[in-house]
Amino acid sequence: MATLLAEPTTETPEFVVGDLITEDDEPVDNLPSAKNQRLLVEPLYNSPLLPRPFLADSNVGIFMSRHRSPIVPDMFLSLDVEIAEDWWAKEHRSYFIWEFGKSPEVVVEIVSNAKGGELGTKMQEYAHLGIQYYVVFDPQGLIQQQELQIYELHVGRYLPRSDFRLPELALSFMVWDGVFEDKRDRWLRWCNLSGDLLLTGTESAEQERGRAEQEFIRAEQESIRAEQERTRAEQAENRAEQAESRAAQLAAKLRELGIDPEAV
Repeated sequence: MATLLAEPTTETPEFVVGDLITEDDEPVDNLPSAKNQRLLVEPLYNSPLLPRPFLADSNVGIFMSRHRSPIVPDMFLSLDVEIAEDWWAKEHRSYFIWEFGKSPEVVVEIVSNAKGGELGTKMQEYAHLGIQYYVVFDPQGLIQQQELQIYELHVGRYLPRSDFRLPELALSFMVWDGVFEDKRDRWLRWCNLSGDLLLTGTESAEQERGRAEQEFIRAEQESIRAEQERTRAEQAENRAEQAESRAAQLAAKLRELGIDPEAV
């Protein structure tokens, strides 16, 4: 990191930061990618699986140096970093590696055309940044045969993994067929190493609501069973009282006839 911090003494930090283009206000995403980016970011913050602090976001520039253009992944995850308190300040609005002190652990690219360089220049740049895991999701099969491929950095070079796991992070990916934001499709999603999805806030709320409804149903069933047991007990008690009453009536009739009921 020391090489990133060493800058010509003729430049001041204020001048350099002010001169950087951190966002160009040009909308470049498409609807499927934008939705999937949200589905990749929000569940991480909703999950207790990742230790705080961390930073997960989409379409934010990663700057390696003040003198180089940023690379903008569809989504990234960086552990053990915190956003500055004054995050509206220009020097804090992007992912400046010299500010955060490290590269992200994961970057994700969602392929929407064959011209993005995901398996060429972008892969080389991410490897140069030292990003441990590089994820390429190609739902239309535009640049790779497999729909999802995870690459892991080994001695400065990405090698494809045979699975979708990120063992160093205790996380994994999966391709999930389901509905998100009213749209059914095949989505790239986070899961744990056991394959359990990291849920969105909406999914967690629905799951909690489902558990509450099941608990209510169980309580109702228990109440019905208890009431049935009380009814059976009352019926048994009534039958016993009726039998006792009949026995007393029979004994009284026998006595009227001069017969000792104890002797019968």
